[in-house]
Amino acid sequence: MRILVVEDEGTLAKALRRGLEAEGFAVDVAHDGEDALWRASSNHFDAIVLDIMIPKVNGFRVCSRLRERGDWTPILMLTAKDGELDEAEALDNGADDFLTKPFSYVVLVARIRALLRRGQSERPSVLEVGDLVVDPGQHRVCRGGEEVTLTAKEFSILEILSRNAGRVVTKTMILDHAWDFAFDGEPNIVEVHISSLRRKIDRPFACHSIETIRGVGYRLMPQRMADV
Repeated sequence: MRILVVEDEGTLAKALRRGLEAEGFAVDVAHDGEDALWRASSNHFDAIVLDIMIPKVNGFRVCSRLRERGDWTPILMLTAKDGELDEAEALDNGADDFLTKPFSYVVLVARIRALLRRGQSERPSVLEVGDLVVDPGQHRVCRGGEEVTLTAKEFSILEILSRNAGRVVTKTMILDHAWDFAFDGEPNIVEVHISSLRRKIDRPFACHSIETIRGVGYRLMPQRMADV
């Protein structure tokens, strides 16, 4: 899943990026409100971590402008101030959640996960597609009760497919959600990771659940036995 972090403190921004990428997220960083608004209008993000005290356009205004133009990406606001008025203003401007600095990184990740589940449609905490179980919170994948080890990028792609189970997911959608803004590689990198996923979650279990829709993308379906 792809996250936009809006934070003007360089050290904290780098730490957030490293930590979230280690959790399997693709992360873009903006250091001021104008850049945040531009990035949000030019790309699709699954959630936004937004500091209130940022240059040019503060976090309150960034949030309200996004909502005014119909962008309902889940927003978690950060602030160094501690007080009910800041929390109320953040929520009144359209934020979905609020976290005061200094904060626990474990709590930050848990709240981001909660926002991703909330969304505009139902987002269960554990994704089940047939006998395939994807647990984003625990970063675990099981098939038929047997745990499968994936890389962070493989997990991110599988999570996208699982959240859209039964629907076609294009290569562009996968690139937009699993890679950051700076990615300039070849789109066939998606095929490489899909092939790796099949070797791990399908072939050992004699299944064929990741379908290729030629010229369009991929679709994750409930367990189907592979052709012998």
